Amino acid sequence: MSASAGILTSAVAGSGYQGLKANSAKQLFPAKDSISWNSKTVSNGSRIHCMKTWNPINNKKFETLSYLPPLSDDSIAKNIDYMIKMGWIPCLEFDEVGHVRRENSRMPGYYDGRYWTLWKLPMFGCNDSAQVLNEMHECKKAYPNAYIRCLAFDNKKQCQCMSFIIQKPQL
Repeated sequence: MSASAGILTSAVAGSGYQGLKANSAKQLFPAKDSISWNSKTVSNGSRIHCMKTWNPINNKKFETLSYLPPLSDDSIAKNIDYMIKMGWIPCLEFDEVGHVRRENSRMPGYYDGRYWTLWKLPMFGCNDSAQVLNEMHECKKAYPNAYIRCLAFDNKKQCQCMSFIIQKPQL
């Protein structure tokens, strides 16, 4: 037998693979019956019950976290402050229907509602969330029965980085 770099191998021809051997007696993973192991794991067993967050049946998907209750102006301002801090460009969009659907074509890969109507231009140079909130209130006043969302664009990566629903109409 030879030992190199902490791995034991057998010199006998035809012997099966023995595997790696630990250099120390310290266990890599604690025993499953220890208290620390049980407190760090989560199971879907009888004592743990998962919460259902969204019903997919006859329910429309909008944006990430759209199942949450409507955001307050303060919550929206915090999200916009984060966008500005990241160097992203805020933008507002609106749509009458607000979700992806198939109306004009049934061909694969085509969906209506992927692109919403832009509210004014993206807010290049915006450095205060109050500016975006003012535009948001103007958009809500002009289109009270429309879905409105706020997007964040990264002008360096040329992509959308963030989006969330600001308004869902009361139907």
